[in-house]
Amino acid sequence: MFAPSEAELYPQTQTYKVHPSSALGDILEGEFRPGFFVGVCTVVMKLFGCVQPRIAVFGQKDYQQLMVIRHMVRQFALPIEIVGYPTLRAADGLALSSRNGYLSASERTEAVQLSQSLNTLVQALRDGVTDVAAIEQQTVAVLSARGWQVDYLTVRQRGDLLPPSTDAVAALARDAGLVVLGAARLGTTRLIDNVEV
Repeated sequence: MFAPSEAELYPQTQTYKVHPSSALGDILEGEFRPGFFVGVCTVVMKLFGCVQPRIAVFGQKDYQQLMVIRHMVRQFALPIEIVGYPTLRAADGLALSSRNGYLSASERTEAVQLSQSLNTLVQALRDGVTDVAAIEQQTVAVLSARGWQVDYLTVRQRGDLLPPSTDAVAALARDAGLVVLGAARLGTTRLIDNVEV
């Protein structure tokens, strides 16, 4: 049975870390949680080295993390297929997460507003709205007025998570090239979610 100790996996002399590209690792989650993706990449690379999987499945709820890992695998030419598993949701639309267990009963009722805010952005894009900054600001304002502390509610290109140009928004929305991502704190619990357009 393979069950290495923590000391074997993380020796005191460990100095090597895997850094994602700053273009992907320092935006969105990387901006609000500096160094987070360095830790993710280092731990996942170590796990891949130990287990040497042919396929690895990661949830799409952590959309940026999934992208970072896919980029890492390509960059290091690892013979691993990274599969994104669709986000599981409660009946009311809330993305399932262990973090939901920290919500009070009233917060759990309110928590669905994050996914509803993302769906509001999605519908605006499908309706042909191209002023992304304006619809992002409006959606943030609505959620903030409900007592949320919003880190971001944003429309990004699926391929690189960069903001789309105004000229490209309509075509990207039509061709399934966008993703809407959100991170916000409700009480003491920080929730994340996303919806592909």
